[in-house]
Amino acid sequence: MQEQGTPRRHLIALGLTAPLAAAGTGLVAAAPATARTRRVTRVGARTGHPFQDPQLPFEDRVEDLLGRLTRDEKISLLHQQQPAVPRLGVRSFRTGTEALHGLAWLGKATVFPQALGLASTWNPALIKRVGAAVGDEARGFQQERPEGWGLNLWAPVVNLLRDPRWGRNEEGYSEDPYLTGAISVAYGTGLQGEHPRYLKTAPTIKHYLANNTERNRTTSDSVLPPRVRHEYYEAAFRPALTADAVTGVMTSYNLVNGRPATVNPDLDAVVRKWADKDLLNVTDADAPNNLTGGQDYYPTLAEADAAALKAGIDSFTSDSKEPGKTVKALTTALEKGLISESDIDTAVRHILGIRCRLGEFDPDGGPYGKISKSVVDSPEHRALARETAREAVVLLKNAPLEGDRPLLPLDGKRLKKVAVVGPLADTLYVDWYSGSLPYEVTPREGIKERLGSAGKVTGGEGVDRIAVKNAATGAYLTAGSGADGAVLTESGTGAGATAQFDVFDWGQDIVTLRSAANAKYVGYDGKVFRNDQDQPGGWYVQQQFALEKRGEGTWLVRYAGYDTLTDWFGPKKYLKAGDDGTVTLVAEADATRYEVETVRDGVAEAVEAARDADVAVVVVGTMPAINGREDHDRTDMALAEGQAALVKAVHRANPRTVVVLETSYPETITWEQAHIPALVWTTHAGQETGNALADVLFGDHNPAGRLTQTWYRSEDDLPDLLEYDVIKADRTYLYFRGDVLYPFGHGLSYTTFRYGEPQLSSRTLGPDGTVTVSVRVTNTGRRDGDEVVQLYVRRRGSRDKQPLQQLRGFERVRVKAGRSTTVRFKLRAADLAHWDVTRGREVVESGEIELRVGASCGDIRGRTTLRVRGEEIPPRDLSRTTRAADFDDYRGVRLVDESKVRGDAVGAAEDGAWVLFRDVDLGSGARKFTARVAREGRGGGSLTVRLGSPRGRVVGTASVPSTGDRYAYESVTARLRGAHGRHDVYLVFSDAMRLSTFSLR
Repeated sequence: MQEQGTPRRHLIALGLTAPLAAAGTGLVAAAPATARTRRVTRVGARTGHPFQDPQLPFEDRVEDLLGRLTRDEKISLLHQQQPAVPRLGVRSFRTGTEALHGLAWLGKATVFPQALGLASTWNPALIKRVGAAVGDEARGFQQERPEGWGLNLWAPVVNLLRDPRWGRNEEGYSEDPYLTGAISVAYGTGLQGEHPRYLKTAPTIKHYLANNTERNRTTSDSVLPPRVRHEYYEAAFRPALTADAVTGVMTSYNLVNGRPATVNPDLDAVVRKWADKDLLNVTDADAPNNLTGGQDYYPTLAEADAAALKAGIDSFTSDSKEPGKTVKALTTALEKGLISESDIDTAVRHILGIRCRLGEFDPDGGPYGKISKSVVDSPEHRALARETAREAVVLLKNAPLEGDRPLLPLDGKRLKKVAVVGPLADTLYVDWYSGSLPYEVTPREGIKERLGSAGKVTGGEGVDRIAVKNAATGAYLTAGSGADGAVLTESGTGAGATAQFDVFDWGQDIVTLRSAANAKYVGYDGKVFRNDQDQPGGWYVQQQFALEKRGEGTWLVRYAGYDTLTDWFGPKKYLKAGDDGTVTLVAEADATRYEVETVRDGVAEAVEAARDADVAVVVVGTMPAINGREDHDRTDMALAEGQAALVKAVHRANPRTVVVLETSYPETITWEQAHIPALVWTTHAGQETGNALADVLFGDHNPAGRLTQTWYRSEDDLPDLLEYDVIKADRTYLYFRGDVLYPFGHGLSYTTFRYGEPQLSSRTLGPDGTVTVSVRVTNTGRRDGDEVVQLYVRRRGSRDKQPLQQLRGFERVRVKAGRSTTVRFKLRAADLAHWDVTRGREVVESGEIELRVGASCGDIRGRTTLRVRGEEIPPRDLSRTTRAADFDDYRGVRLVDESKVRGDAVGAAEDGAWVLFRDVDLGSGARKFTARVAREGRGGGSLTVRLGSPRGRVVGTASVPSTGDRYAYESVTARLRGAHGRHDVYLVFSDAMRLSTFSLR
């Protein structure tokens, strides 16, 4: 196909209005010699094309390049792996470099604390610096462009941590939308850089929308009533987009109200309206194929990709490096009229706009084009990693042990011997989206370095070392001693080093086996087992085992990699050696019975070290690849059984015990909270973990990290993991009424702070006004320290159920010992708004607001009240056509897709299901009920209007016939009797049907 020339309308925009001398060349016949045309002509002579002229507006450059691309070239740019266009000097481009807490999968790069840890600093200014460092390192790889590199970064993740059992808890920031928004704005702004026009990198926020479960994650349905959707889930995404801190969104795998997020019409209708600048929206990996696969939403990929494009997707992340399917599907969609070329142009415009802002089409690569790889793991970034890791540490408990003096901080000058024990004492684990650690400072190394020559560090990992012997033949399971290990065989005649394995307990009977011969983990490659793994990892984490006890002192060894949970793996999961001694997998009935010999008792070793030490530091926690991760939710929130036993044994031996908990999420450590004098929590905090912990334990850094999630006492405090309605289910600190282990915002210090009474700049607040809330904070202790001052609001009286309290401001402030500072919060009336389902918009209600300031949502130090002059929500008027999805309450229904393109409907699945419309003014009498319904099943049903309750007085019943399809709606009517005055109106369903809209007139 011939190259397309620049459209005349675009030349007019460039000031080039004379006829083209040669279509397709971009050259212009004689035209008035304006300054602009002279500049374009000069650039054209030098570079060949106006889109490469840095002096032109980005919009003009994009339109110039778009006009030069052929149809096929434009379609090729819609895949993640965008090919080069050599004839135009356009290089290849790839969306999707993972940058969650440092660059992943590119080789060694600075690894900062997990995203949860970044948020635990409650320090947006610091997180902006972290984002800037990660952005610099992304640019640092640009000269060599390693596999997987690109400047479109997939971060931050802002999915709310509404349930601590979510496998990807480590990737998010908080259960609170306000805190999540503040941290995401900071990180995204840092990634983008400070230039007013150009981007250092192009961050993509993910995953839109309501993506918090891994169980059947491509087919699970997140049911979001309007208030929950607007006030909670969307509220986490909006701040970074309205601040232009990110350049696009990634859609999630799940369905939202019955419709796959990949074709969510809100991508254009809502998300793009939040941002002032163009966005580049992408799908999650292979999500387009799910539309025709597990989701079964469209019959062909052409229809699926067309729907995604029209919904607002610009780039299809599909089939890894192979664009063929996507290109074919979109070409077919275009040829069949499912999409138009203008739809393609719109998406390509978004793509080219971001690429242009990245400086890609500038001759010198733009203002960030010269950043070199020297920034990667630079001394400055190492220092920043340490600073961030220590600011993220949360002191959970620090009880007096001797008189009034708490156990922490430790006095390095007086300590002669410190026992550092535990399975995480000598290891730093990385998660799925971590980079490769450039170096490792483990907890033991950090403490040893801090203690120096004045003291001694003792202890081990506290794990058992075992040998496994065939009970029938006496042959030992044997690994290799070299760096690459060897195939696991039954060949040893004794329990030598190659037959010894360290057993790490990760809970629920899952263990990993590290070979004593080479310190490598035993893993499975689909055929044999080999001790050649540096850490448990990989998509299926094929280093997991379970030791299952059988009678007469024998055991079975079960392989427990995540691949065993798939439907294709089969029943062969147990170890047995073949004739040549090589260990393979067989069914349970054929499994070898083994005897397990304890070579070293890890707990006994730890106890011996602790008993003889001045203080014991027990480092326990989770393995990020095993205890919950992408594709696998947690089913248990307790510390692993073996680790809990280790903590108890060490504490019995030495009451001066500090427990350091390294996890990616909250734990139900109720025994530890009751008995251990000092508890410290951190996420897996990257390369500087050990130094950061030592800084905190010895008081070189006064801890001020705060929890960003509620820590519950039990899983029984939580509803089903798939329950997304946080308002109705009383989820998170916003609505939970039970007794928690640690409240949202909790974190202690080595000093104490006194709060004064909060002061207001005004006692009343108008509908468009702002009030300043001031509080004086005094450090009443002997140490300088940071305090995270938190502002919460609580509405007194509302038409709708409101949060118990809601974060609306925070500031981390440094206060010297004995000094004071005043913290001021700006509170807008808009910050007090909630979604009014009766009118489909935000509303600030008139009434009284209680303002609370404190150190956490459970540690409020001062209160005052504010009178808000807003509006009153009037009674509902159901004489207008009303969307059924805008109900006030419900039972036995789900929100479903009204059509495949847009809209929500109410889907009932059982007799007696209902939706409530509260406080309806029926006036002098409504006489006719009209509803738009769809009923796929055969036969007839009914939809009944009741007043006061689901079993209240019947004022009308409409018969609902079969419409033959879930998307085929018909209008049904019923005569109403006695429907007058103000009432709560219930619509009660007889069986399965869908209700789109209705009215009572």
